[in-house]
Amino acid sequence: MKKFNFRKVLDGLTASSPGSGSSSGSNSGGGSGSVHPGGTAGVLREEIQETLTSEYFQICKTVRHGFPYQPTALAFDPVQKTLAIGTRTGAIRILGRPGVDCYCQHESGAAVLQLQFLINEGALVSASSDDTLHLWNLRQKRPAILHSLKFNRERITYCHLPFQSKWLYVGTERGNTHIVNIESFILSGYVIMWNKAIELSTKTHPGPVVHLSDSPRDEGKLLIGYENGTVVFWDLKSKRAELRLYYDEAIHSIDWHHEGKQFMCSHSDGSLTLWNLKSPSRPFQTTIPHGKSQKEGRKSESCKPILKVEYKTCRNSEPFIIFSGGLSYDKACRRPSLTIMHGKAITVLEMDHPIVEFLTLCETPYPNEFQEPYAVVVLLEKDLIVVDLTQSNFPIFENPYPMDIHESPVTCTAYFADCPPDLILVLYSIGVKHKKQGYSNKEWPITGGAWNLGTQTYPEIIITGHADGSIKFWDASAITLQMLYKLKTSKVFEKQKVGEGKQTCEIVEEDPYAIQMIYWCPESRIFCVSGVSAYVIIYKFSRHEITAEIVSLEVRLQYDVEDIITPEPETSPPFPDLSSQLPSSRSLSGSTNTVASEGVAKDSIPCLNVKTRPVRMPPGYQAELVIQLVWMDGEPPQQITSLAVSSAYGIVAFGNCNGLAVVDFIQKTVLLSMGTIDLYRSSDLYQRQPRSPRKNKQFIADNFCMRGLSNFYPDLTKRIRTSYQSLTELNDSPVPLELERCKSPTSDHVNGHCTSPTSHSCSSGKRLSNADVSKVNRWGPGKPPFRKAQSAACMEISLPVTTEESRENLYNRSRSSSISSIDKDSKEAITALYFMESFARKNDSTVSPCLFVGTSLGMVLIISLNLPSADEQRFTEPVMVLPSGTFLSLKGPVLTFSCMDRTGGLMHPPYEVWKDPNNIDENEKSWRRKLVMNFPSPSQEIGDHQYTIICSEKQAKVFSLPSQTCLYVHNITETSFILRADVVVMCNSACLACFCANGHIMIMSLPSLRPMLDVNYLPLTDMRIARTFCFTNEGQALYLVSPTEIQRLTYSQEMCDNLQDMLGDLFTPIETPEAQNRGFLKGLFGGSGQTFDREELFGEASAGKASRSLAQHIPGPGGIEGMKGAAGGVMGELTRARIALDERGQRLGELEEKTAGMMTSAEAFSKHAHELMLKYKDKKWYQF
Repeated sequence: MKKFNFRKVLDGLTASSPGSGSSSGSNSGGGSGSVHPGGTAGVLREEIQETLTSEYFQICKTVRHGFPYQPTALAFDPVQKTLAIGTRTGAIRILGRPGVDCYCQHESGAAVLQLQFLINEGALVSASSDDTLHLWNLRQKRPAILHSLKFNRERITYCHLPFQSKWLYVGTERGNTHIVNIESFILSGYVIMWNKAIELSTKTHPGPVVHLSDSPRDEGKLLIGYENGTVVFWDLKSKRAELRLYYDEAIHSIDWHHEGKQFMCSHSDGSLTLWNLKSPSRPFQTTIPHGKSQKEGRKSESCKPILKVEYKTCRNSEPFIIFSGGLSYDKACRRPSLTIMHGKAITVLEMDHPIVEFLTLCETPYPNEFQEPYAVVVLLEKDLIVVDLTQSNFPIFENPYPMDIHESPVTCTAYFADCPPDLILVLYSIGVKHKKQGYSNKEWPITGGAWNLGTQTYPEIIITGHADGSIKFWDASAITLQMLYKLKTSKVFEKQKVGEGKQTCEIVEEDPYAIQMIYWCPESRIFCVSGVSAYVIIYKFSRHEITAEIVSLEVRLQYDVEDIITPEPETSPPFPDLSSQLPSSRSLSGSTNTVASEGVAKDSIPCLNVKTRPVRMPPGYQAELVIQLVWMDGEPPQQITSLAVSSAYGIVAFGNCNGLAVVDFIQKTVLLSMGTIDLYRSSDLYQRQPRSPRKNKQFIADNFCMRGLSNFYPDLTKRIRTSYQSLTELNDSPVPLELERCKSPTSDHVNGHCTSPTSHSCSSGKRLSNADVSKVNRWGPGKPPFRKAQSAACMEISLPVTTEESRENLYNRSRSSSISSIDKDSKEAITALYFMESFARKNDSTVSPCLFVGTSLGMVLIISLNLPSADEQRFTEPVMVLPSGTFLSLKGPVLTFSCMDRTGGLMHPPYEVWKDPNNIDENEKSWRRKLVMNFPSPSQEIGDHQYTIICSEKQAKVFSLPSQTCLYVHNITETSFILRADVVVMCNSACLACFCANGHIMIMSLPSLRPMLDVNYLPLTDMRIARTFCFTNEGQALYLVSPTEIQRLTYSQEMCDNLQDMLGDLFTPIETPEAQNRGFLKGLFGGSGQTFDREELFGEASAGKASRSLAQHIPGPGGIEGMKGAAGGVMGELTRARIALDERGQRLGELEEKTAGMMTSAEAFSKHAHELMLKYKDKKWYQF
């Protein structure tokens, strides 16, 4: 355990200027990934003991939630009752009872064509589009591949594995059928060639194999279906075709009647044909279920292809015939459907999405018994539903899995670990009242596996924002996911009428309610969202229903400065009048602003209309205030880029590429609405009046932020800005002065030198010398660091910087926090906001309410908040908001803030304890706010009391307050940029977690910024990842890995070690149900299937070896062979031997049980035979 003493300071470092603290970390000039200790102004006697070491961290995926993206295949184990879904990306999801959810991936990434369970064996066979078969071991919590078999000359089209058989039938595109031994995964020499299966007189190829199944009556007979309509009944023993059936329509699927005498085929013309083996010349019955009835003697009208049919029998009722497709062509607008035919009743179930696959769940795994179907699993392109067949109205089961994450596209996420434990119960109790009704009253039929809570006990909540404006709260405790509560933000707005879209929402192509940012305070239950249409909604939680009007505010947030500056120093006040900065007053949503007519520039109108009438708000989150940015001079409001709320202060702050707005949501007033550059000028002696900028058509066309979801899913070339280019090329070529001014209208040239920290370089190519720095520093502490520009351009701040700091700033000032590269238009966006009790100015001795503001140019401004001292006055007295004049700087856009006390403890921002605002039992007048304030630890010594952690896209810095000294700086990356950074708590210690665009996840200790972890985890291949990646406490993180799935991961070594205990078991020992007693006569005349020996027929002794060039066997890393924990030594051998003995003992036990059962059956049969003999012993033949 290493100790860090901040009393040690480097020689030569002082804190005489306001900027010295921010530059001290850069004076060392280290490269990427280096940590530089800086100076300190005060005497720090406290020793911060950092307990985190690199051994605490490890990256590991935990679980994947949501619907499998682009599903292609489906399989079900009727004994284990587990379900497997394959996808186009090569993934397999295995589902059991709630909590049993496993994800595994083929390394090749090839699409999964078909899945086959080894029923009740704990194994799964997958066939991929790269013509490879894989055998997965499901007897471990993380399935692994045991064997693979790669076909080299033929393409796989269909697979069939008979129940309790170790021989897998594989059909190919050439029409051949191969046989694979499941245990060894070796190809048998027995092959059914297509030219031997069809008649010699046939001149055309039958097409690929589309179906394989053995006869329920005789396992020695194999039914082979070819695409062109040919069906062959193959005798495996005699190696010849026993029957051949022909139909003039292509075959899509075949299913047997359980007696093995009939089978049904589905065809491309929407017909179903029922065949009898005794009369193979023509179908026993032909029907087109959805075809129009024709006159006698005429064929029914053709319909769409029936892609799959299942023929399931019942003991006490008519059989079920279930199929997908087959609708009439004249009903093109009808949705995809599943048809259930039961007796004379035909039920059509319309689906919301196309059907990929379906399976009928039956009571027995034996194909030669009455199937007794009880449910149908339907796999859709974007959903999974299960239909209850036991009820006449065929209701669906309530899905316990979180398969509806993508109900509307996810646009943002938030993750909260170790939140207040009562929140989950409260949210669930509210959300359960709004659940859909009409589900089946029976339990979910997929109940396989086993799962327990494990050792993790802290509650977790995930919040997802969606494109339709909805918000979903999920219980994510113990690596599960269950929806708690759904909030629809669109309900506060009026619905768009036909014809109004172009007037009020023409700036949004689609999804005007899409959520962009989420801010939630679990302690106070204050919830705030910002949307794509430039609005902010503040919600308060209440257990009571109310009917009230929705209060709305309209804010003008678009400022610039005049080109010609002619100030009058004697008449200009030293600070701006804040009342002049309040262009928007309080108003209800029924604003008198009207929509501008065609051809007239829009001004002061919002993008959406808030409801004017009283609105009924059910229990849960209720809208407290709606804030909307408005059009100005025909230009639309820009999207919001940062958001922060303080329940203790009753203030919400948000910013975009134009400026910052601060709103009091208690008094419903705008406190501050100011352009970014005006935040710097608030203490300038020469005050400039703000104005709207000149119309720039090119800017509107190129940087139209209000593009709906098209901004969320651009192609890859538009997703990631060119941060991988050489950073030096920014200064390689000289830039003309006029062009430089156009690029940066905020440049300030003093005496021929570039003194602005936000400019790239001067036209003369000069840089600041030490003498120039001393001239700039003549303002001294406490004076406004601004000068009047000599040119007719615009004004810019001139901060005191060192030569090294100036060089460092050359590389980052063109960087923008927005992926759309706002810097091209010289817009300094507000990228990060943070409320905290802190020191606003360098000489402050006590903390006060502050707002930290970070910009896309790496600047940090501290805004002071002057709140009424008495709690009663908070509802009436005004709140003063004033920039403090304190500036800090980093390289790259600012991403996040956090604060620590002098003992190294993470300081939580102050908050208000939740109290139901609509509680009728309490008197409103006597209702007092209960605030929880976190002040720095008190000390009698003079010095710094607080440490502020600031992270940008390039580096992290730790400042000591109030001296504003930079103690540590860590240059995280030079060749990439950080997408997400969060200060989190793990093992009761704080650390900084970062996710970089090059795929690296980095963890740094605090406050020393020592690297703890740096792993190349996931390259940024999609903006979806950048938009949804987030860290939280206790070593947890998540991101949206696909449009329908959330991937959770951990960077905690402890959780990686305990992960096996938290995951569910996919396989549980279950005795295979016994086959029904066929009876004496059925056993005597029911066929010869009981004497069929596949081993004798397909084994190497009789069938020989298959050609080596036909398929290649690839040993897999999974199962016993791949147990890395026990491999490589004597312990590994002992472990494998022990597992083998356990499996052998289990098999011997099963064999012993089966033998005992057979003995019991034999004794019973002997007893009955003896009784029968005694009964008829003395009777004559004519007495029977």
